[in-house]
Amino acid sequence: MPVAQKTKANITLKGSTEVVTEFFKYAVNSILFNRGVYPADDFNMVKKYGLVVLVTSDEALSAYLEKILTQVREWLVKGSIARIVLAIVSKESRVTLERWQFDVDVTKPSATEGGGSAPPAKPESEINAEIRAIIKQIVSSVTYLPTLSEPCAFNILAYTSADAEVPEGEWLDTDPHAIEAGKAEAVKLRSFSTNHHKVEAMVAYRYEG
Repeated sequence: MPVAQKTKANITLKGSTEVVTEFFKYAVNSILFNRGVYPADDFNMVKKYGLVVLVTSDEALSAYLEKILTQVREWLVKGSIARIVLAIVSKESRVTLERWQFDVDVTKPSATEGGGSAPPAKPESEINAEIRAIIKQIVSSVTYLPTLSEPCAFNILAYTSADAEVPEGEWLDTDPHAIEAGKAEAVKLRSFSTNHHKVEAMVAYRYEG
């Protein structure tokens, strides 16, 4: 029955949304740890994706990230978010030093030609392997990104559709934290996908050489 099909599709979308939201959680924590934005003592080791990843134990930071991820989760379900950016900036000058960008493509699985059923769900093991590759690239970023030798802060930006519901007072129009042309280098990271979402990652960094 159509109602049963719709329910099944909704569950699949919800599951995909949780996968993407959870990825953002671990990706942001990994960036903040590996780039030294917060002290190493503020993180605990947990096992995820077949890896040991670091998650903040700072209650204020954890609450802040959870609030952001709750909203991102809602936008993902409604298909109204296109990009998440984590910008690392100098605390003193407010200059953007790094810009981690995650582009989100929201897709709807189409039925096969001739009115057949939709393609089978992508195996969780395959999705986790793709995510694991991205997390590994974040961890290894210390080998190819310039050392952040000054105290830093971070901002998270969300690029949403014009009709997205934005909680009043919680998200503000702001500087995109772009790094000036001629002073930026970029590294494209791996991507991962589910049947409903594709996430592509890259990092741009300030290069004065």
